[in-house]
Amino acid sequence: MYISFWLPTAVLTAALAIKLPSILKLWRDPLLRAVGGLLLFACAVFVFAAPSTIAWTNRVTGVPNIAAPWVYSLLTALCASWLLLVVHWRNGRTERHAQTRRATRWVVALYAAVVAALWILFALADVPVEQIRDLDTYYASTPFMRELILLYLTAHTVASLITSRLVWNWIRTDGLDAWLRWGLRFLGVGFATNLLFSAAKLSAVVARWTGHDLDWLNTNVAPSAACIAATFVAVGFIVPHAGQYLQERWRVRRRHRGLAPLARLMRTVAGGREPLGLRATPEMRLIRRETFIRDTLLQLARRLDEDLRTRSYDAARALGFAPGPAQALAAAVTILDAVEAERRSPDAGGTNAPDTTYLLQEIQAVSQALRKPEEIKAVRARAAVPAESMSTHD
Repeated sequence: MYISFWLPTAVLTAALAIKLPSILKLWRDPLLRAVGGLLLFACAVFVFAAPSTIAWTNRVTGVPNIAAPWVYSLLTALCASWLLLVVHWRNGRTERHAQTRRATRWVVALYAAVVAALWILFALADVPVEQIRDLDTYYASTPFMRELILLYLTAHTVASLITSRLVWNWIRTDGLDAWLRWGLRFLGVGFATNLLFSAAKLSAVVARWTGHDLDWLNTNVAPSAACIAATFVAVGFIVPHAGQYLQERWRVRRRHRGLAPLARLMRTVAGGREPLGLRATPEMRLIRRETFIRDTLLQLARRLDEDLRTRSYDAARALGFAPGPAQALAAAVTILDAVEAERRSPDAGGTNAPDTTYLLQEIQAVSQALRKPEEIKAVRARAAVPAESMSTHD
């Protein structure tokens, strides 16, 4: 039981830690504030709903079962944060601003009234026997406590229904980022699972009213459903950030590795390699490699044969390559020829360098072309044939 409560707490805390920098940086954004409130109240619910914490709260205050209205108040505040989240998410930051403010006031006022009613009903109820895990069923027929239980479960069910429906509607929205769509799926499952929590609790309470015993729904199914729901909700907030972060890291590393063939070729001209920092970030290593390649290409520019590049492009097109790959292959052939010329006579070379715009902008495509020596060999061989011979052969 402790694991089932503390595991979602850990996941929720991780989600809060991931979102916290954005929340603090953009505190004026009501949507981010709603997300922060949701995660904060969710963590608080599971911390104070753990059996050990319930016993501690009752013991410290000296009031039997006072943990019940406290936990239910936190749960009600959590439900309000769900609704505030969907209100701000649906209406956006600027559109329907008046409607958003009006809906926000209604949600805050209504759920604040529910919280106040919970404490009033608890003060009127007679609950002298401490119950750590099965308070709802034990006091299901107790005056005022009965109303308290129904009130918080009703507030929870309404919030779960509204939030779940809207989230599942958003999942079908066109144009969503893939990671955001997956995050919404997890959120949808989480909010829908919250309905199982309410259903299990209500079924156990109604069973007590009719003289039946379904207490296991209250003590086993409901807590498990709550833990599963909270975990899915937390993962729903983590997935978009973690997915986009990992995707960006993968994109940077892939670009860095993709430039390796051209970087190795440029080292033979520069006589060294790009600066290597052991503590440098992947982005910084990529920038250093790109800068090294472009600087070396500028040094090599006087060796570039524009006529050879034109012939190589025509040869690549004649071999059936599309314009993009043909241009990259032609550039690769030209650079290889320039490197060989630089090795033969380092001090020679022209003074007027051709236009290197394409080479400097498309170093990734040129580097990928260098990974295909057979294609480069075929293009070089065809480009070496005089134009008259090529036309006769064709």
